[in-house]
Parts: sequence; structure tokens; C-alpha cells
Amino acid sequence: MLSEELVAQCEQVLGYRFQNHQLLTEALTHASIADDRRLSNERLEFLGDAILGLVICHQLYELFPQYLEGDLTKLKSAVVSRNTCAQVANAIGLTELIFVGKGMTGRQERPSSLAAGALESIIAAIYLDGGLDAARTFIIRHMQIFIDQFASTTHQDNYKSLLQQYSQKQLGSTPMYELVDEKGPDHSKCFEVRVVIAGRAFGSAWGAAKKVAEQRAAQIALEELGVIAREEEEFTSAVVEQATDEKLNDE
Repeated sequence: MLSEELVAQCEQVLGYRFQNHQLLTEALTHASIADDRRLSNERLEFLGDAILGLVICHQLYELFPQYLEGDLTKLKSAVVSRNTCAQVANAIGLTELIFVGKGMTGRQERPSSLAAGALESIIAAIYLDGGLDAARTFIIRHMQIFIDQFASTTHQDNYKSLLQQYSQKQLGSTPMYELVDEKGPDHSKCFEVRVVIAGRAFGSAWGAAKKVAEQRAAQIALEELGVIAREEEEFTSAVVEQATDEKLNDE
């Protein structure tokens, strides 16, 4: 059992006060030091993985009603990955609190799998000690920043994927990308592309490469279809348009 001083230190790091200190002890006990692996954090890690997935899935479902299943799955996978969990564990100082065997004590840097497993174990311990609301509060407090980061990157880079999924499921047709115009010298061309779905043409977009123009054109089509809100994309649009304008002005 942990000393009162160590319990207080752990609770300060976690921002949660445990009623059952045995759960905290178990969550911090790595299999390399446990006399019985059933007394290590492996079982809690198993449970915590499921709780983390549930909470993140629910959060993504609520935050992104415009996302289809494929994009939600991709975003969830990034948020709950071992790498992300390890980053959270290291950032809050959890990794250094884990009890490990002698073979791991001397390492300068503990493996990411150990850190990620510890975070999942703590999530399960909080869930068993304080219920789902307590676990959710802990998870969102530390994971929301990653949700925001991954959502921004994933969404901006996958308008074509999102449009294709929506178009095939809801419209029964595959988007086509038409080259409308191109300007500039051969070494520095800009391209204008538009999306056509089942004979319907959507607004065109310029890009410094065809792929960039296609992504922007897919975004415009999604906006016109009402799949994504225009105001959510104002910053991205401004950046793309500014970069394209600068390139056209250099001609």
C-alpha cells in the first residue's frame, strides 16, 4: 500500500482524490515488479483501454456531427493511440510514479508502452473508484487538446475522403474532379478544379498543385451540400486563398 505522502503526490499529479487507495497502488504497479501478475496493472489496463475508447468515441460523436464513420474512426484511432497516451502520461508526470522491476529501474527513459499502459490503468482505477463521470472528466481534461489537434489536421487533409464517403452513401455517385483552368509558367503553375457529382457542378477552387486544388474543391462541395459549416473553415480558406493569390501575383 502507498504511503499517505505518496498518495497525496499521486493525487496532485492526477487531479483526482481516491477513496480506495488500493486501486491507485494497483494502477501504478507494473508486471515487472508484481509478485503475482494479477496484482499488477495489466487487468486495469485492459479495462481502461475500453473506457478510454468509449469516452473518446462519445466525445467525437457529440463534437463532430458532420463527420462520417470513416473519419470518426480515423480520428479516434489517433487520439487513443499508444503514442498519444504515452505523451499524456509523460506530460502530467505519471510515468515517473510507476513501480517497476530492477531491470527497468536503471533505464534513462521508460518505454512508451509502459507510459501508455499506466494511463489506461489510472483511467480504469478512477472509473472503479468514482464512476464513469469521474473517468470522463479526467480523460477529457487531458485528451481534448489532442482531439482538437488531430481533428484540425485530419479534417483539413481529408476533404476528398469525406466527400467520397458522403457522396457514395447519400447520393449514390462518385465525385469527379474536373480541371477548369491553369495559369502560370510551367515551373510554377496554379490549377483551378471543380467537383462534379451526378451532373451537378460545384464551385471551383485554385491551388498551387492539382491535389491542393482538389482538396479545396472538395471542401467547397461539402460546404454547398451542407455537410460541413462554412464558418468552421474560414481560417483554412483564408490561408489557401492567400497562398494562391501570392503565387498568381508572382507570375
